[in-house]
Amino acid sequence: MSVKVEGLTKLYGTQKAVNSLSFEAKKGEVLGFLGPNGAGKTTTMKMISCFVPQTLGKAVVCGFDTSQEPLEVRKRIGYLPEHNPLYKDMYIKEYLYFIAGLHKIKNRKQRIAEMIEMTGLEREQNKKISQISKGYKQRVGLAQAMIHDPEVLILDEPTSGLDPNQLVEIRSLIKKLGAEKTVIFSTHIMQEVQAVCDRVVIINKGNLVANDDIDTLQSKVRGEALVVVQFLENTNKEQLAKIPHVKQVKSLGDRRWSLSADLANDIRKDLFNYAVNQKLTIIELKKEVSSVEDVFQKLTSGK
Repeated sequence: MSVKVEGLTKLYGTQKAVNSLSFEAKKGEVLGFLGPNGAGKTTTMKMISCFVPQTLGKAVVCGFDTSQEPLEVRKRIGYLPEHNPLYKDMYIKEYLYFIAGLHKIKNRKQRIAEMIEMTGLEREQNKKISQISKGYKQRVGLAQAMIHDPEVLILDEPTSGLDPNQLVEIRSLIKKLGAEKTVIFSTHIMQEVQAVCDRVVIINKGNLVANDDIDTLQSKVRGEALVVVQFLENTNKEQLAKIPHVKQVKSLGDRRWSLSADLANDIRKDLFNYAVNQKLTIIELKKEVSSVEDVFQKLTSGK
């Protein structure tokens, strides 16, 4: 149950919307698929979902090639597009029954009840889709994407329009689904990436610029390891600079210090040993990392 993309390319005339992308999303992980507007995220998701044919390259979903066996791919994918297309004159239950019929689901009534409960639609389930808020429309979109219990979920901005309480619920649901399925998740909310995603792929102008777990990317973007420490007692800069692998020491005031080292060296153990030897009390010790926003901006701003 995985998605593997190799050299995926999409041309619109002379414009290269997606340029030779290669990455893999595995079962049991939520892959954050990030990029600025116009980067090619939605086009890539449409190619993986068999809505748009690729110009070059290959996408394989659960062992099936999207260009050779699109029907088999579609059976195994649940897709929530960025602009959630719903039949607004239908009632929620009626719409889900219609979608369940398309997928030839047995025990439709039971499955629809499960989806309504899973996506928190109980209060709104007897309304027409046109009568519910944007947030609840997103929940209906999620329900239709999951109703056939797909092996792969592709979610393009799934939390758009949700209020803070709904955000927590849907993020939790996506994280839970990611434990047993392959989830590709696109969002512009960086806090969401930190809360939901196990790994991120970042593209810019159709090109792959990052493919790694969040912690590794944060360290790479900073270019060095930073540790902040605060002691209860006084110490001095010269002594701290003698700790193995420490490159630079900066006072932050109030007995707080910032120490830098190469990425390969974790100086926290040596710092702890220094405190023991000097009979100092550590009241704060943390490894500083770049925020997800910093990572995103540095990799996509061209600076």
